[in-house]
Amino acid sequence: MGIGDKMGNAAQDAKGKAKEAAGDATDNEQMQAEGKGEQVEAKGRKAGENVKDGVRDITR
Repeated sequence: MGIGDKMGNAAQDAKGKAKEAAGDATDNEQMQAEGKGEQVEAKGRKAGENVKDGVRDITR
């Protein structure tokens, strides 16, 4: 995957962490859940990138 994809996933993970922290600070369970969901999505995308990078490395 490209560097842009990796940066986008890192940004989404950071946004999720910030949203979860804001939810914690305000006792907003919906915001906490949304933040955790964004983090999970970013981690899933990163795992997919790692698989693609591994396949690319094997085929070289």
